[in-house]
Formats: sequence, C-alpha cells, structure tokens
Amino acid sequence: METQEQQNKSRVVKVDSVESWEFYVNQATNQGCPIVVHFTASWCIPSVAMNPFFEELASALQDVLFLTVDVDDVKEVATRMEIKAMPTFLLMREGVVVDKLVGANPEEIRKRIDGFVQSIRVYVA
Repeated sequence: METQEQQNKSRVVKVDSVESWEFYVNQATNQGCPIVVHFTASWCIPSVAMNPFFEELASALQDVLFLTVDVDDVKEVATRMEIKAMPTFLLMREGVVVDKLVGANPEEIRKRIDGFVQSIRVYVA
C-alpha cells in the first residue's frame, strides 16, 4: 500500500496559469526534456478516469515532464494549443507538438508515448 505521503508526491505537474505553462515548457525545452500534456476538465468523466493512468505513466517515465491542464482553469493555453475535446494528450519536443491524441484510450496512449520516448532516446544518443 502507498502511504499518504507517496500519494501526495505526484509526478504530474498541474498547470494553473499561462505563466506556469510557459515556465514548464521553456524549462523542459531548455533541458531537452520531452513533455506529455493531458488536457482535461473536471466535468469530463473520461478525462477524469484517465488521471490514475496518467499518474502511472509519469511514475514509470522519470525523464519525461508530465503536465495536466484543466481547460476551464487555463482557457488561453487550451485555445492556443487548439484543444477541442477532452481528454486530449499532446506529445511535445523542443516546445513543438509532435503528436496529438484525442480520447480516453490507454493502450493507444501508452503505445504512442513509448514510441515517442524511444525516438527521443535514439535522438539524444
């Protein structure tokens, strides 16, 4: 069983403003760190259902920055990234979107993220 402390140490970073979005994306870009973003909404059941899965991916992939953006809290970022439905997952490298997945499909998301991370590891090596 996880302790309460372990549960609180989420590897997923919640973006709560345009400034925090820009900060995390810039920081990851400068460090050559890939980013996976989950655009969500508290009222969207499939989106909320993806949260534990997203946490699991974040724990497994320590060298990737996992961000979550609530489209109602940070509308400007959702608009800028052309998010039309939830959940939407963006895979980003060097501040640029390289893949986009719409919908709650854990197998496809895992497959795409694994491929994305592998391509970056090859790219860096």
